[in-house]
Amino acid sequence: MIRNLGVELRVLWRGLLDLDRQTVVVLTLAAVLGVSKYTFGSTTFFRTTLAGPLGVDGGGIEGFIYLFGTQAVTGFVIPIAVLLLSFRQRPSDIGLGLGDWKLALTLLVLYLPVASAGCWVLSAQESFQGKYPLFDAARGDWQLFLEYELLFLAYWLGWEYLWRGFVLFGTARTFGAFAIFVQMLPFAALHAQKPMGEAYLSIVGALALGAVVWRCRSFWIAVPLHAFQMLAMDFCCTLRFRSGVDGTGLGALLEALPS
Repeated sequence: MIRNLGVELRVLWRGLLDLDRQTVVVLTLAAVLGVSKYTFGSTTFFRTTLAGPLGVDGGGIEGFIYLFGTQAVTGFVIPIAVLLLSFRQRPSDIGLGLGDWKLALTLLVLYLPVASAGCWVLSAQESFQGKYPLFDAARGDWQLFLEYELLFLAYWLGWEYLWRGFVLFGTARTFGAFAIFVQMLPFAALHAQKPMGEAYLSIVGALALGAVVWRCRSFWIAVPLHAFQMLAMDFCCTLRFRSGVDGTGLGALLEALPS
């Protein structure tokens, strides 16, 4: 029995040595960074653990500054450092180059009106109005709303690079184009507790974003695409909160807009 166990361990060790080290590190580290961000990088952790010692309001915008900052570090800074320093990758090989920026810009321009219309329709649902913006105080103050959305850009850098950069390009030499589906799985799982429409759309969105980034060979296009979509949803939900308008047509939008 002990001899058989030794044989199995040697087979296991040889199997591990045959695996692509970069792919193993990328997938494992992505899981660790994702869990760490939700465990130690949330607004809840800031409010219950850090706000008191720092002498700040745990329910204020400081919690979101912490959230956005930790996502930028865990999703952007650390993954890039690992690929550049540990695996000697070139920036252009890990999605940091401009790639086909003309195609990316064209897709962005085409997507903006679609996202705007979709967010206006979805924002009529109570599940979305009760969720966005994440920072409730931003609904009542347009200046605070703008500050919050600008700070949110740091979050999108980390969120998008972790999946559409680190995982997508970091595993590409093992999975090829199938890496598009690999990066979709954790992204969709992390949306499971979102409103139902958003949860299912996240599957389509992850595949579409992954395909666009893969085609353009640059993760940068994912940042404005996702950031604008979130901005539009926050804006539409805020308009409805401030105006009380429930309709989804153009007339309802014009009624909700500040006069």
